[in-house]
Amino acid sequence: MTEPMLPEAFKQKIEGLLEAEYSAFLASYGEERHYGLRVNILKLSVEQFRGLTRLELEPVPWAATGFYYREGDGRPGKHPHYHAGLYYIQEPSAMAPAELLDVRPGERVLDLCAAPGGKTTQLAAKLQGTGLIVANDVHPDRVKALVKNIELSGVRNSVVLNEDPAKLEGAFAGYFDKILIDAPCSGEGMFRKEEDMAKVWRPDWPAKYAEMQRTLLRQAAHMLKPGGLMVYSTCTFSPEENEAMIAAFLDEHPAFAVEPAPAFGGWAPGRPDWLGGRYARGAETAGAARLWPHRLAGEGHFAAALRRRGEPAPLAAAGPA
Repeated sequence: MTEPMLPEAFKQKIEGLLEAEYSAFLASYGEERHYGLRVNILKLSVEQFRGLTRLELEPVPWAATGFYYREGDGRPGKHPHYHAGLYYIQEPSAMAPAELLDVRPGERVLDLCAAPGGKTTQLAAKLQGTGLIVANDVHPDRVKALVKNIELSGVRNSVVLNEDPAKLEGAFAGYFDKILIDAPCSGEGMFRKEEDMAKVWRPDWPAKYAEMQRTLLRQAAHMLKPGGLMVYSTCTFSPEENEAMIAAFLDEHPAFAVEPAPAFGGWAPGRPDWLGGRYARGAETAGAARLWPHRLAGEGHFAAALRRRGEPAPLAAAGPA
């Protein structure tokens, strides 16, 4: 992708945010995008896959089962190994939110905006057939792909739902150990991967998505048990959808706190300085993670891990109504 294809209003916004880094950011759009896959450890180990495949693989630093492959390495999406569910093709930065959620075997996990299922199957692999993963998506037309990918990956401890999160909120109060909110967003981080998104992007999109994101965060918080962890993520750069979203949530929810993201190579911290002091707890957003295409081998992402303080209720008292 070349720089002139980026919307002018978008470039002006990013230049105002990144300042000295802007030239490097812009130059990254003239570089080749990065390709990734994630080994499905529900079916074989990473070592077994590496011995089986002819793909030239390089590890993704933040995902133990994630690897880069070269664009010229045949057609991994057509290979029998793919159709056998031995791996899932996934953009490298998109692997980050599920890794931050730190799912452990036996936990109850909700993927609130799950389709097409890349992060759902990533989370399910961490459960290793134990516990429960509920995969929900509000769009009926996208649930088919979600179900297909879950079945292909051999996930047997999942429930797939096509429900409004408001309905789930009433049924699953305080139920889940871990929740992923991979929120619908303005998609600015995907412009190199999806050139058509850059063509249709509008400056008012961040504000349009922000209200939906705010509602999803509140609903997810109600479904998380005390002591539980949830990760909010987007594939966009706009502070309105990222730091401002988290800061406003923290101001409204004193029982939650940001768990600082690990310092993987290339990951950048959140930017509370972009909030202009508008939020009492804005400084805490420095603990979020920003993935920039000029700093690492991947596209743009944002993720923040939020821990709910307190001790979980006994199992019998924590079930759905």
